[in-house]
Amino acid sequence: MNGTDTTTTTYEHATPRERASRGRAARSRVPRSAHGVFAPAADRPDPVEILEDQSGSRLPELVPLRYGRMTESPFRFFRGAAALMAADLATTPATGLRAQLCGDAHLLNFRLLASPERRLMFDINDFDETLPGPWEWDVKRLAASLAIAGRGNGFGTAQRTRVVRATVAAYRRAMEEFAGMRTLDVWYARIDADELYATLSARIDARSRRRMSAALTKARTRDHLQALDKLAAVVDGELRITPDPPLIAPLDTLLPGVERKHLEDQLRQLVDRYAQSLPADRRALLAQYRVVDMARKVVGVGSVGTRCWVILLLGRDADDPLLLQAKEAQTSVLAPFAGAAAQANQGERVVAGQRLMQAAGDMFLGWERVEGIDGSERDFYIRQLRDWKAIPQADLMSPQVMRLFGRTCGVSLARAHARSGDRIAIAAYLGRSDAFDRAIARFAEAYADQNERDCAALGKAVEEGRVRAESG
Repeated sequence: MNGTDTTTTTYEHATPRERASRGRAARSRVPRSAHGVFAPAADRPDPVEILEDQSGSRLPELVPLRYGRMTESPFRFFRGAAALMAADLATTPATGLRAQLCGDAHLLNFRLLASPERRLMFDINDFDETLPGPWEWDVKRLAASLAIAGRGNGFGTAQRTRVVRATVAAYRRAMEEFAGMRTLDVWYARIDADELYATLSARIDARSRRRMSAALTKARTRDHLQALDKLAAVVDGELRITPDPPLIAPLDTLLPGVERKHLEDQLRQLVDRYAQSLPADRRALLAQYRVVDMARKVVGVGSVGTRCWVILLLGRDADDPLLLQAKEAQTSVLAPFAGAAAQANQGERVVAGQRLMQAAGDMFLGWERVEGIDGSERDFYIRQLRDWKAIPQADLMSPQVMRLFGRTCGVSLARAHARSGDRIAIAAYLGRSDAFDRAIARFAEAYADQNERDCAALGKAVEEGRVRAESG
């Protein structure tokens, strides 16, 4: 059985014993050791062609920046190559047990963020590719990202293997714990950042403790006020977003007058109409703000070239800002292999997946569809630009720190999958031995090899002039 299986999770009326039997039965179809094998299919598409196909729907002036970022290192390439891995994962064994997937569960998509109650949490952050699918796909992408990051840090094979096995073991043990919990308790579960620090601080050296403490402190300063200081300034008595081309481009620097006015009107309508996707209390809150400026923003690695807007709103006065990010949502890279989304609007798909997987979501998270200046309709999801977020610095991690970080990611991913998938069946499939852990460690190394070959292929395409890359 491979990843194209579209069996849905149906366990509402099954007993825990029956659900566990279903998980153990999956072992006879797909032994846990089978997950340790990866070999590219004989008819595997040219990786550069897949990337170029993606680029066809993106802003052409930003595509070279995407390629430039992806060619910087194998790990940066991996971050932008979710579509390649989705196609590869579809050729690997799958248990037939499904859950809501992140779709891009690499290690930098796990980070600190704020709950609406102003608690600092550790959780998955990026859901652009979210879709229901085989739970093991997320585990394999996370494991591969750790192996690739470990190579970039100069870790030896044995060190990388320990990192990956610790991560997968944490996922397995957490899933077993969730399988024994009441359903509501699973949904209430979350990873509090301060509690996490208290747990990990005794296991890391003094330098790592200082870095972790500094990260917690910094995360709490990375709010809308800090973002405003960085992104905006007073111009002629009015607060405006500061240009930083090509990364930040206000509307008046992008388009001539008539087209700019049309786009500005569309974005204002986007804010007005997206409010209907929010609960009534959040609509009332948003209504107290007015739009004062907007700019195009370049984000991430894999998302470069998609349309992303920063929208500055003010409430009571200039000291009462709200920064929203409206990001284009395209079809998930998993869709050709896991099945189409239930939602017609891709922005709604992202929001639905995020609400299902995250323990504490952004209070302004919503979606809308708008017509662009070229007449085409595009889906967007909207959230706060920055709210107590801190991205891990993988290149500064020692083997010990990456192993502990990976464990935390594994627990977080298990919690997210347990909310939508059959946690009892998945836990029964995984069992208590380390068979699955060892298999995924072998897979991660094999896929890291493939990722390096694909990265080299893109670099060669740049050298030959087949595609153009820009740094920045």
